[in-house]
Amino acid sequence: MLHKTPNKITEEFIKPLIIDAYQDPLDLNLVSNESKKNDYRRLFFDFLSMLRNGYIRAAEPDEQGVWHVNKWVKQGILLGMRIGQMTALDTGVASNQPFIDKDTILTRPLSLADKVRLVPGGSSIRDGAYVASGVVVMPPAFINVGAYVDEGTMVDSHALIGSCAQIGKRVHVSACAQIGGVLEPAHAHPVIVEQDAFIGGNCGLYEGVHVEKNAVLAAGVVLTAATKVYDLVHEKIYTSSSHAVLKIPAGAVVLPGTRALMGDFAKQHGLSVSAAIIMKYRDEKTNAKTALESVLRA
Repeated sequence: MLHKTPNKITEEFIKPLIIDAYQDPLDLNLVSNESKKNDYRRLFFDFLSMLRNGYIRAAEPDEQGVWHVNKWVKQGILLGMRIGQMTALDTGVASNQPFIDKDTILTRPLSLADKVRLVPGGSSIRDGAYVASGVVVMPPAFINVGAYVDEGTMVDSHALIGSCAQIGKRVHVSACAQIGGVLEPAHAHPVIVEQDAFIGGNCGLYEGVHVEKNAVLAAGVVLTAATKVYDLVHEKIYTSSSHAVLKIPAGAVVLPGTRALMGDFAKQHGLSVSAAIIMKYRDEKTNAKTALESVLRA
């Protein structure tokens, strides 16, 4: 039996309970102990509320600005998947093809008081996502459970914010950009985009990529933990080996490029692979091109 829930739930209270529940070897969808299953469901919905309101995060920076993964938060989300029952969602629209999902993680409740612009046209925000005041979501777009989207960010059409991705203040996620989710394994580093970054159209960020503040990714840049980034300004090569994640430096302006493959066969056939190239660092000209209109986020 779980401890009695306090009036004000804290991280210190809920963290050990989530870890214990996640480690329970019982199949909670089949377990005969209905009381335990109901306890876990109540615990999970308290946990989900804390995620939705930004009291806990899948990853966060410490006082020195170093980011840390909160493995237990990901375990909590996975617990919700485990104890959820499949249900058909009432969308209010007559259809012979309703949405079907786990009843533990449906859509995020929103009201006018949240000051989030969710523009009509097929977008969806899953519950357990923190979406701050002044965020704009253009249709169609999707924000998944565990994501953290901070104030003034624009999520443009056909953009994805994956589960547990961390997006800072005033970020522009352009049309068709894909910010990948990293829910499992639970210790894996989610995608992080810090404040005032600009993510161009058709960009893809996956597998533990960390974009520092004010960076600009031109349209079509694709980054994974295996990507090599060539800094033409400082004549350096950035990889994930030094930080366990691939870091794009603050203020860097990154363009998609290619690099030749070595070896006789590759040279014979003129083969090359994609590469990300830092052409310069942010300047007044770049700022003018990427300036965000505050009126859109009012």
